[in-house]
Amino acid sequence: MTEYSKYINDILKPKIREEAVVLDLFAGCGGLSLGFEAAGFKTIGFEMVNEAVATYNKNLRGDCYNQFLEVGYEYPMADNIDIVIGGPPCQPFSRFGNQMGIEDARDGFPVFIDAVRRLQPKVFLFENVANILGRHKWYLDLIVKELQNLGYYVDYKILNAVDYGVPQNRERLICVGHRSTFCFPAKELRKATVAEAIGDTMLSPEPESKILTPRQDEYIAVYEKKSHCVNPRDLYPNKPARTITCRNLAGATSDMQRVRLADGRRRRLTDREAARLQSFPDWFEFEGTETKRFNQIGNAVPPLLAYKIALQVKKAYYAKQQSPEYVLSRMIPDSLFAV
Repeated sequence: MTEYSKYINDILKPKIREEAVVLDLFAGCGGLSLGFEAAGFKTIGFEMVNEAVATYNKNLRGDCYNQFLEVGYEYPMADNIDIVIGGPPCQPFSRFGNQMGIEDARDGFPVFIDAVRRLQPKVFLFENVANILGRHKWYLDLIVKELQNLGYYVDYKILNAVDYGVPQNRERLICVGHRSTFCFPAKELRKATVAEAIGDTMLSPEPESKILTPRQDEYIAVYEKKSHCVNPRDLYPNKPARTITCRNLAGATSDMQRVRLADGRRRRLTDREAARLQSFPDWFEFEGTETKRFNQIGNAVPPLLAYKIALQVKKAYYAKQQSPEYVLSRMIPDSLFAV
């Protein structure tokens, strides 16, 4: 066990002290909720994937419901929900997908906006891929406008998890709505490395089933040559990891996450190593087959990043609240920008 793993094992233990209930939509295995429970909040989650629901319920204090969400869904404990968070499915906007945006049936933003409209939380937060600021920026603008019209100040920013103690470069858009004040967490100067997270296991040749075959090595070499890679895309002990995804964990692809052993051979990551690089504690156990576990890990919000955001959300929650009418009165009418 590394010092880093000891740190996240301790700091991310749920410490429920607040009366506020956090509703987590599209909760996955609970990475975002874990950060909020570590910050003291109660949580309740909703997720469609059976194994992810089982993982959430095994590790978190709050309950996660296996439920397909639609606009108009009646949430339990609605009167007690003060904060709404979530990660509406990012595939419609991911650079690894078809980027169909609003035309993708998996788009979860209508459900998220409907929940905010009906529950009127003090604070809401959603995360999504950074690419939503690309060709689909117009859709993000529509989402923000809808939420502003509900009487919220809305702030968003691209955060890189590596700037907040996570040993991985992972950029995500974080959007926060509030009726008080909100500041994003300050960046940390020091960057956690791969060795700090998995240095106790990364040079082990076990499990042997993860060792790359000569054919896989050749396939990767061809890919890296075509991609003009200056250095092999292995994980380097003295640097943070590349972005963890379902694809580069579960699949034997040219971009797979791998470590180089002392004898020169290369090995794919285990699910526990991948979880540490996502800042999941060692006590956090994932349910399902290996592929299902990798999918949960690759789709998750790093809990350590979630924790540091949750501490800032807590400040906004306890700050003096303004009425929706007052917030709306402070908005600058679009007509002022008309040409």
